Amino acid sequence: MKQYSEALAQALTEFMPLSGLKSQQILVIGCSTSEVLGNAIGKGYSQELGREFFGIVSKFTNEYGVYAAFQCCEHLNRALVIEQAAVEKYGLTEVAVVPVPGAGGSMAAAAFAGLQAATVVENLQAHAGIDIGDTFIGMHLRPVAVPVRITISELGKAHVTYARTRPKLIGGQRAIYTSGSCS
Repeated sequence: MKQYSEALAQALTEFMPLSGLKSQQILVIGCSTSEVLGNAIGKGYSQELGREFFGIVSKFTNEYGVYAAFQCCEHLNRALVIEQAAVEKYGLTEVAVVPVPGAGGSMAAAAFAGLQAATVVENLQAHAGIDIGDTFIGMHLRPVAVPVRITISELGKAHVTYARTRPKLIGGQRAIYTSGSCS
């Protein structure tokens, strides 16, 4: 487990400065602990790994002053666990469910137990995301997602992808865009 934790910490160390996240923006995390351990998604979860990963993500999101949204599995329609303050700030729709490892996922269950005022929401549009184990977080990113490449592309046996988002570019070839909007 130590090697997985170290790899996630390294991934966050590399990704966070490249994510473009600003204070109080949202980072969505999808994680299949089953995939990390080399099992088919949903077929061998680890509560211990979920708790460990939750702690590491929380350390980084607290340091950067951003909200983490932890995506549940398909059994909960990929709802998300997030702090109540983010629900209020972004006008999110709360749903009544408690994620558990077998229905929600180990990391989402750990987040529900570990966040100060955990709330489950139906959906959101995050500003950046990390997908551990091909859990399909894309539905929870803002419309223009941009892949971010770092040195960590696997955690254990799980494929990992990273994305940041940017505003849509509108107006055509005569338009002038703000600096940093394209890349």
